[in-house]
Amino acid sequence: MQLSPLVATPDRSLYEQVADRMALLIAEGTLQAGDRMPSVRKLHKQLSVSISTVLEAYRLLEDRGLIQARPQSGYYVKASIHAGTAPPEEPTPSSPPIQASPVTDCLTWLVQSLQSRDTIQLGAAVPAMEMLPLNALNRAMGQVMRQNPLAAHSYDVPPGYEPLRHEIARRMIDRGCSVTPDEVMITNGAFEAVYLSLLATTQPGDTVAIESPTYYGLLDALEQLNLRALELPTHPRDGLSLDHLETALQKKQVQAIALVSNYSNPLGSCMDDAKKKQLADLVARYQVPLIEDDVAGDISHSAIRPKAIKAFDTTGLILYCASYSKTLSPGLRIGWCVAGQFQADVAQQKWTVNQCTAIALQMTVASFLQNGGYDRHLRQLRQAYQFQMAKMIQAICDYFPPRPR
Repeated sequence: MQLSPLVATPDRSLYEQVADRMALLIAEGTLQAGDRMPSVRKLHKQLSVSISTVLEAYRLLEDRGLIQARPQSGYYVKASIHAGTAPPEEPTPSSPPIQASPVTDCLTWLVQSLQSRDTIQLGAAVPAMEMLPLNALNRAMGQVMRQNPLAAHSYDVPPGYEPLRHEIARRMIDRGCSVTPDEVMITNGAFEAVYLSLLATTQPGDTVAIESPTYYGLLDALEQLNLRALELPTHPRDGLSLDHLETALQKKQVQAIALVSNYSNPLGSCMDDAKKKQLADLVARYQVPLIEDDVAGDISHSAIRPKAIKAFDTTGLILYCASYSKTLSPGLRIGWCVAGQFQADVAQQKWTVNQCTAIALQMTVASFLQNGGYDRHLRQLRQAYQFQMAKMIQAICDYFPPRPR
């Protein structure tokens, strides 16, 4: 992108002219949501202005909500709604029944509905294949099979492939957690981690506090394990109502808690750090285990990943579950659990349920993580999702009818 130099005028400062020119490129679509802005030094040379002028212009664009800075990466166009439109009002917090109840079977109905041609598919928590680094993963898998012709076909035992657990433990730092590879249990996806955690922390007939609404798969797991669900009011922006949870804990109504802390399914809510710490404190005070599903945390649109509730755990009562199914490959089924006090119980349940996770797949993901490919891919994935989200919001603003009054 080549820009002509600017000339100072008495009515407009140079930094305002720079900001206006870049704002016009954004408005015209030359620079779109998620695109990287020209570097400060590049604009300094092309526009014949000082570096401080460009920095001041970028600060002005940040104030206007048009761009955002990413540490050690530069400035990027921020997703925004077009002028003249406004997003629909946020949903109000949910109001579920105040009593625990058995879970009814919904999974069969849901699967049948998804297969129906009469159902409009508005999306599921499944990444599009073109968004994933499949060629790089295929190359890594081929290399793993060539270099480990015997080990890649062998049985594995819990807790799983040590190099993979090392890479996961290293990346847990981004979540605010300090864990060792020995504390990481490899599972077949995040949901197996959640299922094993439920097995390790509950008995048939127990009640589990959950968000309302929640992921349908969790409801199905509760039903299969003969557990009851206590749905709690949940806000679409900041998640579960801790006041209602504490009331249930005081009354000893629940024996475990299960929720998604970052970008819940289906609401998309994300607790802030203060609320996560408050929740961890409740867990410690009432000595009730919490099963945290953080499968979507890595695809935050911010350069700074949100912390896990596990980051504030002081008792080992928080069982952290996650996977690479949403960011690398759903088919590889590589997830993990950091189970704290319940590590031995989760390992025993893992051995009983399916003994191990395929070692060749563990080796493949470990290789991809070791060579730095994941970090590069994640930056691109976050930008793509941010742009797609902006397009979806704009389509809702343009085409959805207003909410009935």
